[in-house]
Amino acid sequence: MAESKAKAEPITLDVAVVMVPLPAQGHLNQFLHLSSLLSARGLPIHYVGSATHNRQVLDRASRLHNGGTACRPIHFHDFTLPDYSSPAPEPDAAIKFPGHLQPAFDAARHLLSPLADLVRSLASRSRRVVLIHDSSMTFAAGAAASLPNVEAFCFHTVSAIAGFFFRWELRGKPREPAVEILELPHVSNEDCISQQFCDFVLSQQQTTVADSGRLINSCRAIEGMFIDLVAREPEWQDKKTFAIGPLNPITFNQASGNGARHPSIEWLDQQPPSSVIYVSFGTTSTFSDEQVAELAAGLEASGQRFLWVLRDADRADIYAETGGDAVEKEKLPLDYYTRVERRGKVVRGWAPQPEILAHPSTGGFMSHCGWNSCMESFSAGVPIVAWPMHSDQPRNAVLVTDVLRVGFHVLDWDKRAELVASATISDVIERLMASKEGEEVRRRARELGGEVRRAMEEGGSSKTDLDAFVTHIII
Repeated sequence: MAESKAKAEPITLDVAVVMVPLPAQGHLNQFLHLSSLLSARGLPIHYVGSATHNRQVLDRASRLHNGGTACRPIHFHDFTLPDYSSPAPEPDAAIKFPGHLQPAFDAARHLLSPLADLVRSLASRSRRVVLIHDSSMTFAAGAAASLPNVEAFCFHTVSAIAGFFFRWELRGKPREPAVEILELPHVSNEDCISQQFCDFVLSQQQTTVADSGRLINSCRAIEGMFIDLVAREPEWQDKKTFAIGPLNPITFNQASGNGARHPSIEWLDQQPPSSVIYVSFGTTSTFSDEQVAELAAGLEASGQRFLWVLRDADRADIYAETGGDAVEKEKLPLDYYTRVERRGKVVRGWAPQPEILAHPSTGGFMSHCGWNSCMESFSAGVPIVAWPMHSDQPRNAVLVTDVLRVGFHVLDWDKRAELVASATISDVIERLMASKEGEEVRRRARELGGEVRRAMEEGGSSKTDLDAFVTHIII
């Protein structure tokens, strides 16, 4: 993936695309994948953010062995934000939503003025400007107001099922026969997100303008019914909806340019096919020391091979005190490594998750069910042990276990405040990795993986929607 720092543009442009993500890794990452796909179609891409968050997404992307198509440079615009605090995550907080990132979200509202200047500049020398903003950054669409050759699109970085149920509940749960037929477990909006983030999103409703349509990082093989449901929502039914996922890379080189390979990949090379359960909870969740101890004991007791990424959640500025990804204090007894060394590996800090999931030795994924993680797992055909924490994750877990049936719950969402015991963890791992029921789930996950990958091939639903979107914005 090529990149550059806001290089000078030609005097005139045809179509320019401006990307405005929410400053959190899962959102930054999806916008970068989308930028790469559109840049590969020959479109000039302008990626907007603070210098810190642009550096963050590029640092982490450079460590992923991306086997995707080479693309034209992406222009990164480092805009200055007011100083904001970067507190440590709170592992014992009653609500697991990463409220410690809120200062960065609030500061991001100050992107509007320099963003508007950029859009006006591009609009003055382009036939058309397309502004793609995060669904949690709707204020950015204001930069398209009053400019006749600028069109805004909303990019939903969460699942269609999660987006639908959030908005359906806010609308008072009107009767929906499709939902009644499914008889899915009820997940309330309560405890999914903080009140501060709700206020942040709702406060933007008066500053936005009507978008022309929206993009969804999903495909029909995964949640076709919910894509149709969101397309029929009252505020969107007369607009265009494009389901263009998976955006994550699905093929990988064997090594990076300098021949280096991450230790986790080298370790997986030595394990039997489909024998390892990969354990990771993303960039916004931090377990208490007590829960880490139970998880460690459960992994050991399961008797299964495991690869565990053990890290704290990102701070709002990951460079503020550490100079990069933090390596946290030791949370495991030193003899733990010795006890599990023949069949377990613990990774501290960052790991190349898409590569790990695509590795033939990976047979399962214990996950928080963030949407990036779900899409990467679906693409690889890997089943999921669902342990959601916040945001869209509880509904993503329902998609995994009750709709697609490609995984198992660790525990019911209504028990989210409870400590998960090592025996529960061990039991669900063995259920997935070493039972006939688990074998059937693994088979369904492999079949789903094939369907998801085909969606991005010529004639596939997502490739068709992506082609239709590109055609729409260049005509």
